[in-house]
Amino acid sequence: MRTFTLMSFDNGIGTVLDSHHTNDWAAGNNAMQETRQSILEILRSAGEATVDEIVDALRERRGDSITAVTVRHHLNTLEREQLVTTPGIRHSNKPGRPQHVYTLSPKANDHLPNNYRRLSQELLVQLRNQLPPSAVNVILDGVAGNMLASVSIPADATIEQRLHLAVEFLNHQGYVASWEAQDDGFVLKTHNCPYHEIAQVDDGLCGMDMRMLSLLIGMTPRLLSRISQGDNVCAYYIPSTAQNTL
Repeated sequence: MRTFTLMSFDNGIGTVLDSHHTNDWAAGNNAMQETRQSILEILRSAGEATVDEIVDALRERRGDSITAVTVRHHLNTLEREQLVTTPGIRHSNKPGRPQHVYTLSPKANDHLPNNYRRLSQELLVQLRNQLPPSAVNVILDGVAGNMLASVSIPADATIEQRLHLAVEFLNHQGYVASWEAQDDGFVLKTHNCPYHEIAQVDDGLCGMDMRMLSLLIGMTPRLLSRISQGDNVCAYYIPSTAQNTL
């Protein structure tokens, strides 16, 4: 049986593709992403490179005959995504026009391999090994406070305003947060845990989240569910009669 998928694009036009063509589209999209990732890695290694230099490096890596036109297309996309800088100019002693030179933007670091997760986990392990639990909790409370240093909450903010600010802050940190009103209070939910793997083996970061929420809301909410314990979301209950107790 053939299945069909509606593919939607930025221009608002949708195209219906059968399963065969959908697979072809997905494969082509993956290939484009791999090429752009390779370009980022080439620029990381070289520091800067012209289109011709990137073409040569890609051909050496992949053994295919990618063209300069294709590389320019990928570079234009990476520029729109602010992952490479606006090209500079390199003048050559050889005949011909000057060549544009491409370099990575600071934002590109987020798209290159890193070891932050392992480093964070090992740092937490060493804290547990070297310090008593109370001292580790003080450190994590300090981290929560530092993360909230840029958040300004008016002293007379209502609980709804605080929840709005909390969700806005959490979404900037990757939590995919939302809140909803209930008859007797409010429930704040985070649908993503930015450090899920670490939280599964050490609940210290879950405690840090609770501290952040307490500072944002003005009182300590009640935990209803937790992703690290197998739930779909982390959910927190705040009574409608909540007063600022911090």
